[in-house]
Amino acid sequence: MLTVLNKPAGILKSKTASAWSKTALVVLMLSPLAYADTVTTTFNVSANVVDDCQVSATNIDFGDYRAVTAADLDANSAVAVRCTLATAYEIGLDQGLGGVSVNDRKMLQGANELSYQLFRDPARTQNWGNTPTTDTVAGTGTGNSQNFQVYARIPSNQNVATGAYTDTITVTVTF
Repeated sequence: MLTVLNKPAGILKSKTASAWSKTALVVLMLSPLAYADTVTTTFNVSANVVDDCQVSATNIDFGDYRAVTAADLDANSAVAVRCTLATAYEIGLDQGLGGVSVNDRKMLQGANELSYQLFRDPARTQNWGNTPTTDTVAGTGTGNSQNFQVYARIPSNQNVATGAYTDTITVTVTF
């Protein structure tokens, strides 16, 4: 509805026109502006992936060893290694706290010693030591965890005192 007010000729005011003006102003404020030109640039994104590995191991529990039995006592453990993709690595096992060397490992109970061995193969013929490329186990990283069996043996007929014997082996992954 158009209303003519007491204004000079040619000037009209409409309540409807005023409402439309406000609506148009709100629409313009909320609308994206139209741009005529643009400029661009670039930036670099980078990262340096380095060789990296994680290692964990399960304990070996031989259970009961019968010193006068003529049979070896065998047990197993697992070493899990996770390395970045294509990372070459070697897994070594040290002589333990009681051992003289990787070929002469010993569990201790006070001053008493119980000899045992750790092997890389199920036949228990290849000693597992810590000299890379000599008596270690090699692998190549896949990005996923890879498991390796440790084959352990307590040789039979050891003349030892009764009791709980223990040792601690350190696993080293060289990459």
